[in-house]
Parts: sequence; C-alpha cells; structure tokens
Amino acid sequence: MSTRVSKLSNGLRIVSEAMPQLETASVGLWVDVGARHEAREINGVSHLLEHMAFKGTERRSAQAIAEEIEAVGGHLNAYTSREHTAYFAKVMKDDTPLALDLLADILQHSVFDDEELARERAVVMQEIAQSHDTPDDIVFDFFQETAFPDQPLGWTILGPAEGVAALSRDDLAGYMSAHYSAPRMVLIGAGRLDHDRLVELAGAAFDRLPPEHSAPKAPARYAGGDYRGSRDLEQVHLVLGFDGIPYGDPDFYTGQVLSTLLGGGMSSRLFQEIRERRGLAYAVFTFSSAYTDGGIFGVYAGTAPGEVAELIPVMAEEMTKVERAVTEEEMARARAQLKSALLMSLESSSARCERLGRQMLIFGRPIPVEEMIAKIDAISGADVTRVARRIFAGSRPTVAALGPIDKVEPYDRIAGRFG
Repeated sequence: MSTRVSKLSNGLRIVSEAMPQLETASVGLWVDVGARHEAREINGVSHLLEHMAFKGTERRSAQAIAEEIEAVGGHLNAYTSREHTAYFAKVMKDDTPLALDLLADILQHSVFDDEELARERAVVMQEIAQSHDTPDDIVFDFFQETAFPDQPLGWTILGPAEGVAALSRDDLAGYMSAHYSAPRMVLIGAGRLDHDRLVELAGAAFDRLPPEHSAPKAPARYAGGDYRGSRDLEQVHLVLGFDGIPYGDPDFYTGQVLSTLLGGGMSSRLFQEIRERRGLAYAVFTFSSAYTDGGIFGVYAGTAPGEVAELIPVMAEEMTKVERAVTEEEMARARAQLKSALLMSLESSSARCERLGRQMLIFGRPIPVEEMIAKIDAISGADVTRVARRIFAGSRPTVAALGPIDKVEPYDRIAGRFG
C-alpha cells in the first residue's frame, strides 16, 4: 500500500493512497472542528455551514456546483460529526482537478447568500423535525445529552430548531473564519491519482485559507443519568450505556472487540440471547463511540412494551457475564469480524479517505493497516473481561427510554445490576 504525506507552506497536510487498479478517485477535506466546538447560542452552526458550503460561491451558483460535478458523473457530499467536518468528492480519475477546484471554491469563496440561507435553514429545520419523528434516531440524542449534560459534547449536531432559525450569515462566516484554517485541515486522496500532482493542484487551489486560530473545546465530562420520554409508540426504544474509551487509549481496540463480541453481529451474545432464544427484540446491537478525550459504550434495543421488563435484566446479565469469562471461539469470531471489516474497506477509495482523514486529525499520522491488525490479534480474552469490568463497573450507567415506558425498571434498579 502506497501512502504518502506532504505539507504545504500554509500548514495544509496532504495524504494520498494510490489505487492504480481503479478508474476513479476520491478526494476530500477533513476539518478538525465539529459540534462540540460550538457555543450554546450557535449550536447547529457546524451542520448548517456544511449545508451552506454547497449553496453558492463568488463564481458559482448552487446550481452550477451541482451541474459541474454531475456533468462528469461525479458526486459531492459532506457530513458533520461531534469532532470533525468533512467535504468530499468522487470522480473519474481524469476529473480530479475539477473535484479539487470545486472543494477549494466552496471552502474558500462561499458567499452565504441570504436567500439561500433562509431556504437552507428551513431545510435543516425539516431535518430536525424528521429526527424527532424517528424514535430510534432521536433516542440517541436524548442518550447523549444525558451522558454528557450541560456541555457541548451532549448537544445535538443538528441543533435546536429555534436556534437554527436564528443563525445569521455573520454567524456562519465568523465560525468558518475562526475554525477553517489550513493547519486544522487535511486533504485526502485515494484511488487512481498521483501524489505529486495532487500536491501541485492543492498548492494552487488552497491559497486563501486563513491562518491558524486557537479553538479550544470543552473537555468531555461523562456523568450518566436517566432520561424517560413517554410517547404513544408501538415499541420502547432503550439505550443503556457507560463511560467509554477514547482514541489513543491502550484499551481502544479491546473495547472494539468487546463491542463486537457482545452485540456486533448475529453470532453475538446479545443477538443470540435476546432475539434468537427469547424473541424479545427485532433490533439489538452495541456501539463503542470514541472521542479524542472520552468515549461512550452502549447497547440499543427496541422492544414491545410488554417485553421490556424481561429485556433489561437479560441485557444486564449478558453484559456482566462478559466481565467473568469469554471463550476463545468468541474471541476468534470478533477478531475476524473487525479485521475483515477493515480489509474490506480497503476496496473502497471513499472508505480509505475516511480512515486517513480521521487518523490524521486524531493521531497526526496514517496508521498502517498491518499495525491495526497486529493490535487486534494481540487482544486476549483476559483483556476483554478486564475492559468489560472497567466499563460496566467503572461509571454510572446512562439510560434513555422512549415510548410506552411504564414497565421500564427504575434507574436505581438498573444501576444496581452493574454495581
């Protein structure tokens, strides 16, 4: 695998992985800013800014941006997370210069036209309304806010509707100027492309990025707690979680193995016991979300109101069992799942860009796949049981329940199952 790294004089880092067997290329900018960098009064600005970047520049209208990329069969997209924002394109190999020109244009010359802003605010407010109408989506926002109360890491990425409605052009332009500096951005390319040519194109295209600005973020402060939302739904949507493991922690990969073994597939303990043996839920899975200075480990299940009283004790029992012992067969399956997901992602230029962008912003270097696989292979069953105890016994649980919640156990009883 050919991974190369360069740095422009303005501080913009450029990373590429050549995939000469492809006819396409993916390129994108990963920015070290996300929802947790926001002040309360502008919560949602990172996400709205991501939308507005495609809504017109000094030399292109929103329609022209869409037409130019689609005229060559390519596509542009973006996303906002709690810590990062990304803008990326996928095109045929000969159209890489166009993709870079479009990305440079939207990130340096967006005009944030007032009429376009009014329309896009309305679009985002519809997105917010849709999330509130999707219980298995919005329950995670309630869960996050309960786990990290009174701090940016607990706020929603979309922001509150009333706050988004008040965001102005000056809010967007000021936020972009303060956070979108060259040293906090990484240009990633993967596919049929040449690194030296990518550096040459980037040097010419990204010449208007502002200098570095300090952008401190509030530290992650996990608290845990209880959220109950009563709604007239067919199911109870339940999320149960704990303080998790940050990127860079020696136990990071062990936490990923634990998550996979416990609830990462059809052979996992929770799926087998809760769905296959007892029929208590259609959907049940674990997640292990990491941040630079914290994390969260959780389980989601959606169940009928009459089943939730049985579901919670079974869920807790399976989780605490992992603190005592795991089998080598389970370990082998979990390792294989993680490694295959990693290796399969190498077949996609977009997935390679995503991996490299995240690694550069978090660790400051590309991490070789061989290094990650070696770390996964080195994890033992004893490591998993130790990390399970660290997570499940090491913090107050966070409980979020949405729907017909009358039969959901009291918080203290749930917490006592892990004490």
